Amino acid sequence: MKSKKSDIHVKIPSTPLADRVRPKLLTEFYGQEHLVGEGKPIRLMIESKNISPFILWGPPGTGKTTLAQIIAEETDSKFYQISAVSAGVKEVRNVIQIAEHNKSLELRTILFIDEIHRFNKAQQDALLHSVETGLIILIGATTENPSFEVIPALRSRARVYVLNELSKNDLHNILQNAISKDLFISAFDLDLTDEDYLLYLSGGDARIMLSIFESAAIQEMDKNKIVITKGLLDNIIQRKNVVYDKGGEEYYNLISAFIKSVRGSDPDAALYWLARMLEGGEDPLFIARRLIVLASEDIGNASPNGLVLAEAAFGAVEKIGMPEARIILAQCTTYLASSPKSNASYMGISKAEQEVKTQQVYSVPNHLRNAPTKLMKELGYGEKYKYPHDYDNNFLLEKYFPEEMDGKQFYFPTDNGQEKNLKDRLKALWKDRKKY
Repeated sequence: MKSKKSDIHVKIPSTPLADRVRPKLLTEFYGQEHLVGEGKPIRLMIESKNISPFILWGPPGTGKTTLAQIIAEETDSKFYQISAVSAGVKEVRNVIQIAEHNKSLELRTILFIDEIHRFNKAQQDALLHSVETGLIILIGATTENPSFEVIPALRSRARVYVLNELSKNDLHNILQNAISKDLFISAFDLDLTDEDYLLYLSGGDARIMLSIFESAAIQEMDKNKIVITKGLLDNIIQRKNVVYDKGGEEYYNLISAFIKSVRGSDPDAALYWLARMLEGGEDPLFIARRLIVLASEDIGNASPNGLVLAEAAFGAVEKIGMPEARIILAQCTTYLASSPKSNASYMGISKAEQEVKTQQVYSVPNHLRNAPTKLMKELGYGEKYKYPHDYDNNFLLEKYFPEEMDGKQFYFPTDNGQEKNLKDRLKALWKDRKKY
């Protein structure tokens, strides 16, 4: 796409491009059709000028702040914005005081709190009365799940609207609008050769896309024509913006997707989520630890070597470090994902724990007790214990449970992988007890 003219002496603006071209009307807003399209909730609120409190939950750069400002503009409301990162109860109370004055003038007050999930309980509590009485109209913005980060009392007073990641078409429209609308950008003769690559680098974040684009234009502004190529963009940003906020919801989403892909025997998906975590800066030792747990929980005796490899991988990752550690993690991940699966050991200990917690506990039978002292021997400790190695196949039918629990079974081996061999052996040994 080319602009209409060229002027290499234009002064570089101090305000970022994303702020200069931020839409002020709903007709200029791109994306989130499920919220702002015809007959959709936010459009209906604007058209009726009947605004109720709500929270916008979605990825960065998807239009949360812009939507809040548009609502204030189109409903003739007073707009006040604070960030939960730097503001506290004092700032909230200041806005509440202003809102009381606005109310006396019959003016509506919108309080927009960016990153509302960073407010603690006391700070959120300070909003409750003013929100409930309608003194202020709260619009919160968060990248984290409000179910976990916003207190129930406040959440019950504010609807939650989910914003989707911007589509390729949304990003294209935002970019073209910026090129045509901004006086600084439109002053250049532009050739956007690699627009698709720019959209890819943005990671779905419109703000990042516009920032990269403006930086590329500024870097080449002394030329008669600015050609936005892949090489130029690579010079601006060395790696794609990967959303991975440690401690945030996406952090847990990615590790969950990784574990479930390995458990589901899909090594390709597992490698993808592994790459996403590593690209986002995750500690490779954290991943290695999770693989050790998974090797026992989800593979277990179906492939005992899984635990051996996972433990070896942890040690190797600890010694080698990144970037080579990614190769070790990839080997372990693909092996575990490709292995036969069994959670029988995990389910076994869970059943045994439940038995201990909910049922009566019984004394250890005498024949299973140790007798290190004379008194213990006189009391019959260890009496009649039979040593399995003295019998054929190192086995004899013996009772190892308390009498009241005879016949209980917690471990149910599967027919998967090597565990089938264990199952067959146990079934043969305990056939008279009808176990396994």
